[in-house]
Amino acid sequence: MRIEPIIIAFALTMACPFVAFAQDDATQNEAAQEAELAKQSQNPVANMISIPFEFWHNEGSHGEAFTAVIKPVIPMPLGGVNLINRFILPYASTSGIIQPPGAEFPGPVIDEKGISDFTYQGFLSSANPGSFIWGAGLALQIPTASSDFLGTDRWSIGPSVLGLTMPGNWVLGVLFQNIWDFAGSGDGSVNMMTLQPILSYQLGDGWYLTSAPVITANWTADSDNVWTVPIGAGAGKLQKIGKMPVDFKLVYYNNVSKPTFGADWSVLLGVKLILPK
Repeated sequence: MRIEPIIIAFALTMACPFVAFAQDDATQNEAAQEAELAKQSQNPVANMISIPFEFWHNEGSHGEAFTAVIKPVIPMPLGGVNLINRFILPYASTSGIIQPPGAEFPGPVIDEKGISDFTYQGFLSSANPGSFIWGAGLALQIPTASSDFLGTDRWSIGPSVLGLTMPGNWVLGVLFQNIWDFAGSGDGSVNMMTLQPILSYQLGDGWYLTSAPVITANWTADSDNVWTVPIGAGAGKLQKIGKMPVDFKLVYYNNVSKPTFGADWSVLLGVKLILPK
């Protein structure tokens, strides 16, 4: 009887547990990387190139509005800091009498469709952040709206500030911005604040719970139409399609405070493509 096949079989038998352990380690490492990437996807100043798409449906007693937003994010290294470039271009479609998202002034809108105002946000953020992540910069709103009902017809600028931390499975932060008009042909003035609390909890396997409502205050409106305050939550999942990570999320918000012609509730479907550098 030849001894070589027995030795080979014995060696393979002994190696199988180590191969299994190596595969388990590789699986665990991949899961850990996806969990960390899912957390970073919730960070507005993360050092990664991404192309988020947001699809909003807003509805109320006065009508409804649909908004599609593309928001490419391109970071640039500048020594010890990164310049995080965010470009925001919405397309809005309204039906009935409702204030579309992003419009500064409520008013009657009937079957209005088109591009809204374009916004650029530039954040400076540490290239090697610690437990506390910060971002600070400017937001510039450009009057690109195809209709007076969908934009301000004013150039506006103001500060944007972010503070964020990610302990354990949590992502906790807040994003503040206020813009004022400085030029343009629009009749009204612009003084608009946005405050976005960021709350996310990672469930594992790429799944997470999230709530990031955009609270707005239109300081130029009368007292009954200043605030829009949504409250709600949803879920998301980071999923690789081929080699590309894609972040999906679905979120519901109810507006506990709103302008006269604002929406009562909204649903967000988000799809974010995360690209290699």
